[in-house]
Amino acid sequence: MSLTQKQVGVFKGILVGVPVALCVVFIGAYANPFGFAESSSQVDRLGVAILSCIIPAVFLAFSIGRLAKHRFFSPEDIDGGGLTHGTEKANILQSILQNTLEQTLLATLVYLVWSVVMPATWLSVVPIAALCFGVGRLLFTLGYAHGAPARALGFALTFFSSNAMLITIIGYLIGQIAIR
Repeated sequence: MSLTQKQVGVFKGILVGVPVALCVVFIGAYANPFGFAESSSQVDRLGVAILSCIIPAVFLAFSIGRLAKHRFFSPEDIDGGGLTHGTEKANILQSILQNTLEQTLLATLVYLVWSVVMPATWLSVVPIAALCFGVGRLLFTLGYAHGAPARALGFALTFFSSNAMLITIIGYLIGQIAIR
């Protein structure tokens, strides 16, 4: 099976995004660049996760605002997506918003679980992943209108960093069960 040019472009984004996601988890966990102590309380750990969720929340709010502003100033789109088919611009903004909402929910849940379940000295992963989320959303948003290859790296940075964390959490929990 041969890949189309667009598929090759998306694959290139994945080839960059996956190693970056793995580095986020590895460096954050093993280098502990923010110097979190093993004795960090659950409240402190949750505080890190909640503060890290500010970055996804900002991108979500920005996406909502962009679509709302467009609809307000567009006679064709002011009634909303439920009552109209939407212009191309509204559809693009709605797609960016939908993906950002999905990525924000996944990241938020993973950040919270990581902060509670994983060793406190691995907590640096959460703010690093949030920074990766921000870079990824920016690249995704800027590239969206130019097609799948142009947004692939941005998607990969957000999606794979959250999923690398999720897989690590699952592996860690399985390991903890096996030790008992």
